[in-house]
Amino acid sequence: MRVAHVPSTLFAPLYVAAAKGYFAAQGIKVELRKVRAGQDAVPLAASGKVEVVVAGFSAGLFNGVSQGLGVKVAASMGASTGKRPSPTALEVAKRLVAAEKMTDAAGLRGRRIAVAGGAGAAGGYQLAATLRASGLTLKDVTVVNVSIPDMRTALADGGVAAALAPAPFTTAMEAAGVAVPLAVPPKGTTATGVVFSRAFTGKPAARKFLTALRKGAAELQGAGRTSEQNLAILAEATGQSIEVLRNTPPYQWDPQLTPDTGQLMKQQDAYRAAGLLSGKSATADDLVR
Repeated sequence: MRVAHVPSTLFAPLYVAAAKGYFAAQGIKVELRKVRAGQDAVPLAASGKVEVVVAGFSAGLFNGVSQGLGVKVAASMGASTGKRPSPTALEVAKRLVAAEKMTDAAGLRGRRIAVAGGAGAAGGYQLAATLRASGLTLKDVTVVNVSIPDMRTALADGGVAAALAPAPFTTAMEAAGVAVPLAVPPKGTTATGVVFSRAFTGKPAARKFLTALRKGAAELQGAGRTSEQNLAILAEATGQSIEVLRNTPPYQWDPQLTPDTGQLMKQQDAYRAAGLLSGKSATADDLVR
């Protein structure tokens, strides 16, 4: 089966399951196909060009499902721990914090904040969840679409005041002295997961795929999240240095990878409040297999 994915430690269960032979043990062959963003991949599933997408959820997913797009959310992926250091963080330019003695995200009102894919991407929801604690919404800031690798430069040259960045890019920004973490998403915040094409949902291969994926998630509980073997697998899958990954706080995964319908509804509400959705809202049953 064809699996589109955006290389990220968020999707560690996929890489662990593939590397440790759990898909093969289920009698299925998985072909991993890299894509730039989740919003690019979901239409591939809807059109049958891939069976599975492992990536972030965007406003386009909610708009599409409400209009009958042929996909279903089948599993969750990495979630924020809510602790510091956090794998995903709102990184603010160090020079700005020093100059204005900024202590929380409320100081970002009216500022430019970088989010990969813009406000309607998965990062847009993570930013909304992070800003909420300071009484801000997406409408109180200017969200700028900046690719994750370019965020560090944008912060350094003043193009943006802050960036919502994932691990391990957060670690790299901080180590370079460019940015400091000002806020983190609340515990359990997630905007990523597994999407099945409608034709694939319900097939025996779909059940076998999830069985193998859950075995990968089981390997990432407790100390398994930072074991040397699993870090080596993630370094290979994401192209990141194992040294950087060792110093990067991990995400957390539900052992059963159960879709988080509460988070899905909050994500949809955040996009609607930002004016990014049209038409009726999708229900949890519309979204989840």
